[in-house]
Amino acid sequence: MTRKRVVVTGLSAISPIGADITESWENLLAGKSGIAPITLFDAGSFAARIAGEVKNFNPENYGVPMKQARRMDRFVQFAVAAATMLLKDAAFTVTDDNARDLSVFLGVGLGGLKTIEDFHSRLVEAGPNKVSPFMIPMLISNMAPGQVSIFTGARGQNMVATSACASALHAIGYAYSEILLGRTEYAVTGGVEATVTPMGISGFTALKALCTNNEEPEKASRPFDLHRSGFVMGEGAAMLFLETLESAQRRGAKIYAEIAGFGATSDAFHMTAPRDDGEGMADAMRRAIADSGLTPDAVGHINAHGTSTQLNDMAETKAVKAVFGERAYDIPICANKSQIGHLLGAGGGIESAFSILALHHGIIPGTINYETPDPDCDLNYMTEGPKAIQVEYALCNSFGFGGTNACILYKRGHG
Repeated sequence: MTRKRVVVTGLSAISPIGADITESWENLLAGKSGIAPITLFDAGSFAARIAGEVKNFNPENYGVPMKQARRMDRFVQFAVAAATMLLKDAAFTVTDDNARDLSVFLGVGLGGLKTIEDFHSRLVEAGPNKVSPFMIPMLISNMAPGQVSIFTGARGQNMVATSACASALHAIGYAYSEILLGRTEYAVTGGVEATVTPMGISGFTALKALCTNNEEPEKASRPFDLHRSGFVMGEGAAMLFLETLESAQRRGAKIYAEIAGFGATSDAFHMTAPRDDGEGMADAMRRAIADSGLTPDAVGHINAHGTSTQLNDMAETKAVKAVFGERAYDIPICANKSQIGHLLGAGGGIESAFSILALHHGIIPGTINYETPDPDCDLNYMTEGPKAIQVEYALCNSFGFGGTNACILYKRGHG
């Protein structure tokens, strides 16, 4: 049976380096860092006092009335705003005729931590009768796709994927699969996260996962560098509009890229650490490539998970070498987290958007802050900045706690 072709016809983002996808992409290419001292709360007593915050976010600027916004956690506000921009970029209008064919699949790693913190304080200080009836529907992770469906009118499937830092790629992979199976015609997909909160920062600090180089925030996130010392928390949202190639051609839509293959695996190893040999990561990459019917030789670019932690970056480097052999040294690899931090459940969404734009514009972004070579991380991480390189296929990696691995292979669009 001939498989349907699934294409990307819309992109959106709200990130630490941009209020939309265009500004985010331009600042990425300019080498701008979005890492700065935390302003969302008083972090003076915290070991990690820096993050990749979304700056000057006002949901009303994205068409979300303040009355409704007050009943949403920040991550849900991001989701609705990003979805609004996405439909505009895709030139897609939801109507009675197509609403049931439009589904929403989003990745969210943690959900409404800020809401939990706020209402826990209210519970302790004023008692259970002061907890709002809006607390639960504000904090649950599936309220991101739920509110997107409410605001857009999408009446197809409405689901959330929660798989730590692989959440967004799993959501995109699921959306891709559902379109292939004919269960939905269109999909709003990607990821969203807003965990720059006291609980979020203190929890990851306790795990020894966060960088505490507070004096030089812009240099704190340094994937693959010898002196990397942990990731920097980020927040934001990024989304893709997916549909079949036939549908896109019928609509006359702009085709940014095509999803060529998806792969996912489990390390079955450790709660927070990847396998030392990177085998689970490597197998996910192999599966994505095999799903496309191609061979590793087809991959021209890799958007690395590249968290700036000692274990992840070493394991991912080993995984790339295991999949691509000697050719691994020739593949341009970038690590967007060097500039935006780690958006957790939204990471695969923003990194997918950047992977797609790299294919679309024929420009591979750079990786900043790689200053001291690490003998264990010796591949081409684009440390000299972006470069005009036109490739056909880009692999995007996301790996999360619990040993969950996801990879998507994107193909350059030709329409």
